[in-house]
Amino acid sequence: MGWKNLNIEYNPLVLHSDNGAPMKSLTLRSKMYDLNLTSSYSRPRVSNDNLYSEALFRTVKYCPDWPGSGFDSLDEAREWVGNFVEWYNNEHRHSKIKFVTPAERHEGKDKNILEMRDKLYLQKKKEKPSRWSGSTRNWDATGPVSLNPDRTDEAA
Repeated sequence: MGWKNLNIEYNPLVLHSDNGAPMKSLTLRSKMYDLNLTSSYSRPRVSNDNLYSEALFRTVKYCPDWPGSGFDSLDEAREWVGNFVEWYNNEHRHSKIKFVTPAERHEGKDKNILEMRDKLYLQKKKEKPSRWSGSTRNWDATGPVSLNPDRTDEAA
């Protein structure tokens, strides 16, 4: 089944990508023309144009279970994505929220986890102070995380 059989009502179809050389190559642009696809590119010199999407794509690509040879069927792809979402939310520790999972954060378990980590770090620093050149890592719980914060939030 090709993409033309999906009953997609948007015409023309648009492929959004970064401004990288592979995405702007003549070969790809010719193929897109043949398929009646329109190109859309991130804004030049705007590094965070699609920051969250890019971060998610990187996590997907480097996921230990990423199928390097692709998927054999749409159902296989859907099953993989379902498993990925489960892993991403319940097992993967996110650096932006101090290495807890989103599930732990949403359930309010992050504060206790971070307090225990802080105590452990302080204990290890006390046991072997020569291994520490400064203070321990800041394990304070992070505040709200926003997809598109207002400029006033960024300034604060």
